[in-house]
Amino acid sequence: MKRFYALLLLFFTFLSSQAQLLNPVSWKTSVEKKSDTEVVLVFDANIEHEWHMFSQFTPDGGSLPTVFNFKNAKGNFELVGKTKESPYKKVYSKDFEVDEYMFEGKAQFKQTVKITNPNLKSISVYVEYQVCKESCVQDDKTFEFKLPPMNVKPTTTTTDAKTDVATPVTSLDTATTETNTVADTTATSEVKEATSTSVEPVSEKEEKKSLWGIFILAFLGGFAALLTPCVFPMIPMTVSFFTKQSKTKAAGIRNAFIYGISIIVIYVGLGMIISAIFGIDSLNALSTNVWFNIIFFIILIVFAASFLGAFEIVLPNSFLNKIDRQADRGGVVGIFFMALALAVVSFSCTGPIVGSLLGESARQGGIGPIVGMLGFSSAIALPFMLFAMFPGWMNSLPKSGGWLNTVKVSLGFLELAFAFKFLSNADLVLQTHLLEREVFLAIWIAVFGAWALYLFGKLILPHDSPITHISVGRLFVALFVTTFTIYLIPGLWGAPLKILSGFTPPMTYSESPYGVGYQNNAVSTSTVSALPENAHIGPLGITAFHDYEQGLAYAKKVNKPVLLDFTGHACANCRKMEENVWSDAEILKILKNDIVLISLYGDDQRELPKAEQYVSKSGSEVTTIGKKWREFQIERYNINAQPYYVILDVDGKDISKPVGYTPDVAEYKSWLKNGIANFKK
Repeated sequence: MKRFYALLLLFFTFLSSQAQLLNPVSWKTSVEKKSDTEVVLVFDANIEHEWHMFSQFTPDGGSLPTVFNFKNAKGNFELVGKTKESPYKKVYSKDFEVDEYMFEGKAQFKQTVKITNPNLKSISVYVEYQVCKESCVQDDKTFEFKLPPMNVKPTTTTTDAKTDVATPVTSLDTATTETNTVADTTATSEVKEATSTSVEPVSEKEEKKSLWGIFILAFLGGFAALLTPCVFPMIPMTVSFFTKQSKTKAAGIRNAFIYGISIIVIYVGLGMIISAIFGIDSLNALSTNVWFNIIFFIILIVFAASFLGAFEIVLPNSFLNKIDRQADRGGVVGIFFMALALAVVSFSCTGPIVGSLLGESARQGGIGPIVGMLGFSSAIALPFMLFAMFPGWMNSLPKSGGWLNTVKVSLGFLELAFAFKFLSNADLVLQTHLLEREVFLAIWIAVFGAWALYLFGKLILPHDSPITHISVGRLFVALFVTTFTIYLIPGLWGAPLKILSGFTPPMTYSESPYGVGYQNNAVSTSTVSALPENAHIGPLGITAFHDYEQGLAYAKKVNKPVLLDFTGHACANCRKMEENVWSDAEILKILKNDIVLISLYGDDQRELPKAEQYVSKSGSEVTTIGKKWREFQIERYNINAQPYYVILDVDGKDISKPVGYTPDVAEYKSWLKNGIANFKK
């Protein structure tokens, strides 16, 4: 009987340990036959209550996005467009100080595939994703899609096998088509007739909000362009031409309207060309591309230099002469070419603004460039229309003068500041840490500080006229810029700068994530020089190891217990534990002096050396450092959530009950002290 109870206890203990392995997302997959050569791969994710999974496009600096890798595409199939996904929810993260795009309850992804190999029987897709609640789980699945009978002709078309980054769309095609059941790798193996899963219509509220933001930003950019030396003097000249050359007032107003509409058509056409060249569904992916951001950084630096007076950006005279000849034709066509001539002549002033707007609207994706150019051109065209209708208003216009160059130079300073945002995007993706938060803010303080000095008349640039005094309006702008510059300065010491949230690099991407003035995080030069071999300066200045074996060897050398910390770069609650619990004076003293910290990052995407890559017991390929530590955590503790803490002795044996997210300082302190006491027994 005792043996029976012992076995029963062992059984329930086993069940309890198995229950620790979190799987908050269950997947179902299916194949929809679209034509004789095309199928749609459907991924349906059911997410447990209170958990949330992240979109493919959640911004850098926050939680990890969902990533799809379509294996062995070369010679077998081609991806048609990008992976579409159902509506996501946009939520601001206080921990990472960025907006995050997440799914709750369920999510669906669809990828259209064109089969090029008539002998292809299945398609393998590797999916990596993060799902969070109080803890975060970094997980991955490999799905095998069995293909229905296809009528594919042999072809020599090939496609590189690589991960495709998708773009958010306004809807998912949910039309029922011929489908085939695909075995679900995580759910039941029961075979059913597959049908297209119904997806809720996409909420247009968030999309409209973003497009309105682009329109308003572009509209303001258009007004800024109006106040430049290339455009402003053209207003009275052009309006006078229409009112005096037309036979009647009505004809003059009509011609001015045609002129304004032509301006809108020209710039909106530019936006449509940009969308057509890159593809509406590709602009968002392009905007997160490293090379796109680096190239745009260089372009904006050139534009800024032009605005500041280093040189003029002009289009070839031959091009302008051809347009002028067309403008002399008269009629609607002639008016259109007059508008085109304005766009060409004013390019040295409007080009940098248009380029910046196109770059920023590309980050929205979809019809963002078209909406942006509509806003910009509307602001340009509106004065020509209104002044043609009410010519008396022109008497109230300020006279052209040095103030126009002041506007142009001010735009140059703004271009210079925005340029570093694009460079910051590239730096965040590459994780080079060359443009961390402090460096970014220092550059902005220098740029806006120089702008303030210029507005106060203390800096004179090449095209400026000598001034004896500044206007009241210029003084107010100078005071505003100075105030903004002073506001930026505390950010160097860890101030959150909430009004710039999502624009500056996140707090976690800095030399001092907890602020330069944070005393508990102060790390002296002597501390750094005294670091053990293979150790790093971890959070709050704690000495930490990022390799289990190296950390354990050091613990044995100094005869201290180990705090094994399963964590992640994109784990919000890991950061909360460090900021709110580890920062407690008594706990921090223990972590710095009484234990050896080994922090294993489950989302470290760096590749393992080929010799260290392996296949885990579960059959999963382990190719990255993060995957290695996730598998280590699963195999040893049968759990895959972070944060997760264990205290070990110098031989690597557990001497405490593991704990997860523990926001109560007293509780965590007690657990930590008990583990150390067990080590000393």
